[in-house]
Amino acid sequence: MDFTEPSLSLPPVSLADVASYLPGEPVGTEYFTQFSRSERMAKNVMFRAPKGRHHVDRDETAVDMVEQAVVPLRERHGAELISNIDVLITHTQLPTNPVMGAGPEVARRLGMRPGWVFDVHNGGCAAFVHMMSLARMILQTTAARSALIATVQNTAGPVFTQSEIRGLAQAPVPGDGCGVGLLLKNNQAPILDIESRTYPEFAGDMDFSTGSDRKYWEPGEGQGCVSFTESKLTKVFARGNRLVPEVALAVCERIGVKGCDIDTFVTNQPNRLFLRNWHDALELPAERHPDTFDRCGNLFAAGIPVTLDAENRAGRLRNGSIVLLSAFAHAGDFAAAAAVRWGAAR
Repeated sequence: MDFTEPSLSLPPVSLADVASYLPGEPVGTEYFTQFSRSERMAKNVMFRAPKGRHHVDRDETAVDMVEQAVVPLRERHGAELISNIDVLITHTQLPTNPVMGAGPEVARRLGMRPGWVFDVHNGGCAAFVHMMSLARMILQTTAARSALIATVQNTAGPVFTQSEIRGLAQAPVPGDGCGVGLLLKNNQAPILDIESRTYPEFAGDMDFSTGSDRKYWEPGEGQGCVSFTESKLTKVFARGNRLVPEVALAVCERIGVKGCDIDTFVTNQPNRLFLRNWHDALELPAERHPDTFDRCGNLFAAGIPVTLDAENRAGRLRNGSIVLLSAFAHAGDFAAAAAVRWGAAR
């Protein structure tokens, strides 16, 4: 049984708008090459660097980023709609405050008093679709009429430029950014279907290490970072190649279209090879699978909304077209996909 497929009697929910924010000036790859080490891992296709990326400033918080990303939504829809949001869901890659999530402070900054506030973490790079699913469920089953979902990727500057980390092969790949989505209980840009799958057997395959016995919260030497081995990279690459098309095609089947008939396919963007393999799996030409990888790097969970916003502002998303979103998280413990009949504001 598919627990993500809504009953036909439930009201439609739309992804009514998207917006994004990229912090600071672009950072060129030359910043990292001055520190690069000669190591075999650097040749791995998973770590081929983009041309550019953005880094958050040391004092720029996750809430600051969400506040900036929401500015276009307020301009297009009015301050009253934003202040009256019923549901607020946030995902922050690196919580500014490890004790509490960003949700309450986001609500305070934006003048909201939502009835539902959630901070989610397990969705990883698929968090935007994960939050779409949660928001849609609440809007369809309660009196709530609006939701704001926000993804913050903020590890590139703080984590990947540390003195012991910036010379590693993976350091130039991530970039920072924030993407937000506005969901409304109407038929403006209806979410046609969502598929979410959890793979707990892969949950232990991603490590966060300080390179020593020190826990990340303890004082001492060693700098925290996600650690990789070549054997784990091989497994993650195989899973990612499979999981993103699997959930995407499951959604296609339920809405009655072939993968090759999708108008626009937007995924997370770990590297160029994943991007190529994913649109090949759906038999789509590259131009129907846009990304912002070379300009922004791997944006983790923010990759989907940032790319959607870029395409929408450029006028490349036609109203009435089918936009398919798909992503996998971490080492493959979660994957999700959603189809939307596009009609977002711009």
